[in-house]
Amino acid sequence: MMRLPCPWCGECDEIEFVYGGPSALLRPALEASDETWGRYLYFRANVKGPSLERWRHAYGCGQWFDIRRDSATHRVLAAFKFGEVVPQSDESAP
Repeated sequence: MMRLPCPWCGECDEIEFVYGGPSALLRPALEASDETWGRYLYFRANVKGPSLERWRHAYGCGQWFDIRRDSATHRVLAAFKFGEVVPQSDESAP
């Protein structure tokens, strides 16, 4: 089981969290074409390695936050609140 570090509550079991998808996706304008909206809604990169993800501590504080996680090893490289500076992709980070 993964343990995720909530920026407000600390490290907790994965079962307390809800995955919210990739972080920092740019939403298309309302007047965008159906093709553009289709790509936004249904096509995602399946990143192998470090990526930014959005999570919610559903069975804790209820807050949304972002993490940088290596999808190949499940190692969490950093966790941060919205509005904080996104940490660089540093493999040596805890």
